[in-house]
Amino acid sequence: MTGEPLEQVLQRHFGWSAFRPGQREVIEALLAGRDALAVLPTGAGKSLCYQLPALARQGLVVVASPLVALMQDQVGQLQRRGIAAACLHRDLPAAERQDLLQRLRQGRLRLLYLAPERLQLESTRQLLEDQHDAGRLVALAVDEAHCISAWGHDFRPDYRRLGSLRHLCQGVPLVALSATAAPQVRAEIIRLLQLRRPLVQVHSARRSNLAYAMAPRPSEPLPLVLEALAQARGARLIYARTRRAVESWAQRLQQAGLEAIAYHAGLEPAARQAALEHFQQQPQPVLVATVAFGMGVDRADVGLVLHLDLPASAEGYLQESGRAGRDGQPARCLVLYSAADRISLGWALAQGDGRSERGELAQRQLRRMEAIAEGDSCREQALLRAVGEVVGPCGRCDTCLQAAPRQQRDWSEAASQLLAALQQSDGCDLRSLTRELKQQEASQDERWGWLARRLVQEELISESNDGAQRLYLRNTGRQYLRRPWPLFWAA
Repeated sequence: MTGEPLEQVLQRHFGWSAFRPGQREVIEALLAGRDALAVLPTGAGKSLCYQLPALARQGLVVVASPLVALMQDQVGQLQRRGIAAACLHRDLPAAERQDLLQRLRQGRLRLLYLAPERLQLESTRQLLEDQHDAGRLVALAVDEAHCISAWGHDFRPDYRRLGSLRHLCQGVPLVALSATAAPQVRAEIIRLLQLRRPLVQVHSARRSNLAYAMAPRPSEPLPLVLEALAQARGARLIYARTRRAVESWAQRLQQAGLEAIAYHAGLEPAARQAALEHFQQQPQPVLVATVAFGMGVDRADVGLVLHLDLPASAEGYLQESGRAGRDGQPARCLVLYSAADRISLGWALAQGDGRSERGELAQRQLRRMEAIAEGDSCREQALLRAVGEVVGPCGRCDTCLQAAPRQQRDWSEAASQLLAALQQSDGCDLRSLTRELKQQEASQDERWGWLARRLVQEELISESNDGAQRLYLRNTGRQYLRRPWPLFWAA
């Protein structure tokens, strides 16, 4: 260790005079050889928690991160500050790889970023052992640590193997970092990474500069999208679910006169790099990206994050919308959703994890996200509640700012009709049930699909977790039919 005060190291390398909340505690824990878990909101400076120890000790910190684009961006930022950093990934040219290895052998690197799957290669493990034996390893860092948990929104099996780092680099402190992690996820991170008596720093995920809004997606959403883009400051980031949708929307926005760029895994590496550079360098760029790649971009002045589909989970949405307003200035987070999103994403989730515990959890998370979008309570309050944080209304989201809040009405009569129909069918898919109820009614005004989803929330109905949206009457639903009680919602 240089003995230089941490504030001087911070000022000399980053130009900042003070630490943000939670940073200093994590840095001091690592320098003292103690493990740490840091759950700090997007924009709170999580990366500094492992970057500064490398500079204070003049040693090496190895960082496991899931996104190459994000690793490359961080490496680029560090290099521009004169900090020796590198990223080791499969697309790295042979000459650059040899230069990286040479700098490692000479002890000239301070930060080395790796994808988790690379740590399973014998050559990479030998590289770490050599650095450990040479006494250069200051700490190990696992970024986006929620990926290790089957209870998290972005489970990645390769993260499960990162616990082996403890045996490979004994005595080296390990820090796990995430922007959001519910208590159950935090417990699993500690267990699977084998963190020993870790310092746990958990700060609120509330972002006081973000304004959330969620609205039904019209049959032609382009005018609404163009309006949101025109009102936004700085860079604009649009998330679409599929590569085809990304390409289609980029083209539509280009035809509308905007210099929109597509960004997804199907692009050639050169095209992806060009898109990323365009987004980082232009004054008001529009990037249309899949979620996986959109999370890999890093720019402070993103004034709008727009989802063209319902997000898969509240926890995931907090991470994705967290790309906005990292400079602390006001920014908007808009979701355009449709009931059809639940069906398409539900089926996609079912095809992935099927009926496993993880698959059933994903379906429940999706239902909760839909309830938040269709609900009439504060958006931020509902999102944070989903990750175990209890806060008051934000006063900034679309529901909080409504001039006249939506009037609630008693839905008990319609609920009884729906529950009775479901009792007679002994289980029925949502589409068939709503069709049957509409046929019974002379009027088509009742929002049967919406009401069925509310009754699932109220636990009067259960829904299958296979994406088929098959509904069953619960015992509580039968009790309700015998003795109804008022059900007030705003539709």
